[in-house]
Amino acid sequence: MLMKTDDLGIPRFSNRDLIDMIYSGHADKVHVVLCDANDDIDKFNAAMEEQGFDKLQKYIPLDVDQKTFDGVCQSEWFMPQEYKELDVYTFVMNKAGDDLAELERVEEEIAQFKVRGMNNLLRYMIYLVDFMRENNIVWGVGRGSSVASYVLYLIGVHKINSIQFGLDWREFLR
Repeated sequence: MLMKTDDLGIPRFSNRDLIDMIYSGHADKVHVVLCDANDDIDKFNAAMEEQGFDKLQKYIPLDVDQKTFDGVCQSEWFMPQEYKELDVYTFVMNKAGDDLAELERVEEEIAQFKVRGMNNLLRYMIYLVDFMRENNIVWGVGRGSSVASYVLYLIGVHKINSIQFGLDWREFLR
């Protein structure tokens, strides 16, 4: 049995994994797996090596601010190049009607998405909605504060016209 770790190298054992350890005669190691890993990584690694599991790497904090970290993570999202280069403003404005209130609402929301560095998120949402439509995948009508966003309605993330129901978009982006 190989040790299962998450992306940060933290051991993740299922109940079944722990039961297997007990029944294979290693009940004394369950305590080490559950408790000592947080106290002493060297002690934990010695116990894991004894059991034939992979060692953990020591946690090294990143010297990166949250915005940079988010940018790196977003750059790793898979989406076709056409979506990575998509002009979100133009896309959404083309979906909006001719009503002045709708156009102003789109302008306000898009500006706030941009200020928050969420244009890549919007591009990904456009890709995701297109992918689900093309593959006949059903998704929900809308949930939580996201239904307050008229831009997300135009993209197709949800089916609630927040202008029609008088919902304040600030509820979503606060």
